[in-house]
Amino acid sequence: MTVDSLEREFQKKVCSQIRLEREGINRYRVRTPFMFDDGDHLVAILKKEEDRWFLTDEGHTYMHLTYEIDERDLLRGTRQKIITTALSAFGIEDCSGELMIPIEGNAYGDALYSFIQGLLKITDVTYLSRERVRSTFMEDFKRLLSESVPEDRRIFDWHDPIRDPKARYVVDCYINKISKPILVHALQNDARTRDATISLLQFEKWGMDYHSVAVFEDQETINRRVLARFSDVGEKQFSSLKANEERIVDHIERFI
Repeated sequence: MTVDSLEREFQKKVCSQIRLEREGINRYRVRTPFMFDDGDHLVAILKKEEDRWFLTDEGHTYMHLTYEIDERDLLRGTRQKIITTALSAFGIEDCSGELMIPIEGNAYGDALYSFIQGLLKITDVTYLSRERVRSTFMEDFKRLLSESVPEDRRIFDWHDPIRDPKARYVVDCYINKISKPILVHALQNDARTRDATISLLQFEKWGMDYHSVAVFEDQETINRRVLARFSDVGEKQFSSLKANEERIVDHIERFI
């Protein structure tokens, strides 16, 4: 196919704003109007290697996502499910971070359509709803504690089985086998912060001896009065998980 006929094929199958730019021998940049939410365009390169034509993003999509999301988190939990589903649904190959789709026969337009749709679906990881973001926060919190605290020294969703058999006062992660256990709360919102305040007050009444650690999803979103009450009973606080992972691990390891 000539460049002009190929461009028309892309315009027919995808949209009229597609443009092809030659960037060397057997290599073309496919200009499209499709963008990430920050205005950066998706990358699509049409090139030929070893008598095989294919479309590739040359690693740009994952690189762009890591501007907002830790690279490790793209490979875990909800985000990984979104990416894996998109790759499978649109026949895209992940070659060590480079996303590629082969051209079957002369189906250039169909391949570009699937490639763009797949890339757009993958960018959905930046549009998670608040509920899904919360679930990701908890996944990230548990992943960090699982990686940094030995399994036999931590209990997730702990409650005192004797004094609290109905689990009214729950701790997100209980770290034991030290002189004072560490009670770690993961706090996403006002309600969770209030619950943690009540739990710590109850533990005080029981005469428990412990260290407490609070990890907020985003402390700036917590109501000032709710945060002030929690600060009266809480010990160590981290304003966010993402920006403080190393500090959180260091703080806990000092006690362990």
